[in-house]
Amino acid sequence: MSLTTHVDAGIARVTLARPERHNAFNEGLIAELTTAFISLGQDDSVRAIILSGEGKSFCAGADLDWMKRAAGWSEAENRADAMKLSDMLAAIDTCPKPVIARVHGNVAGGGVGLVACADMAVAIDGAQFRLSEVRLGLTPATISPFVVAKIGASQARRWFLTAEAFGAAQAQAMGLVHEIAADADTADVIVEGWLAHLAAAAPGAVADAKQLVADVAGHRITDALRTLTADRIAARRASAEGREGLAAFLDKRKPQWSAP
Repeated sequence: MSLTTHVDAGIARVTLARPERHNAFNEGLIAELTTAFISLGQDDSVRAIILSGEGKSFCAGADLDWMKRAAGWSEAENRADAMKLSDMLAAIDTCPKPVIARVHGNVAGGGVGLVACADMAVAIDGAQFRLSEVRLGLTPATISPFVVAKIGASQARRWFLTAEAFGAAQAQAMGLVHEIAADADTADVIVEGWLAHLAAAAPGAVADAKQLVADVAGHRITDALRTLTADRIAARRASAEGREGLAAFLDKRKPQWSAP
């Protein structure tokens, strides 16, 4: 197994477990991540997912042995393989549960893609990021929709082209990560703070809010978009969660979904 998954008290901890390879991707890890996030996304007992990596690195991108095998494949075989990576990233990106990335060490190529797909990300000081594909004669094509959506075209045009390494502060400045922690303990405190906020929110509303961002981002404000958002809030107000949230507010009590 290249991945470990543990669920406790509604929190799923998904850990990349190839420390001897700096948690680099191969076919097995990609398949396991896809299955894990689809399954956890459908699990009503899960409120949030924490993604992290064992050992010295979060994820160093593509495994060298995997890349050597790919070099001998046909274009059609490489396309099918790339789609499996894309499917894995999409499973994380569209997972209805909040995804928190706890990032440390080396984060390269597809590892940056993982961070881009998370809803919240904290980087431990000293983390080094690199979109290194052009130095190998490749491009970050498969991860590009997710990375560009997170950091924007201007930043991508620099880091995709130069393949420079950048640190946690630069990752935060471009929006790839949201917080920087001085050490692992501080990162855990930040993560626990996010989890506490998520526990106070209605799980269905959180999933809908995540989908709302995906549906609204990058679109012009049109009559159709305004109608869509009006429909969304109307449905939320009429939902069981919406009614319970308002009742709890008026009664000055915690809503049913809130932790005791």
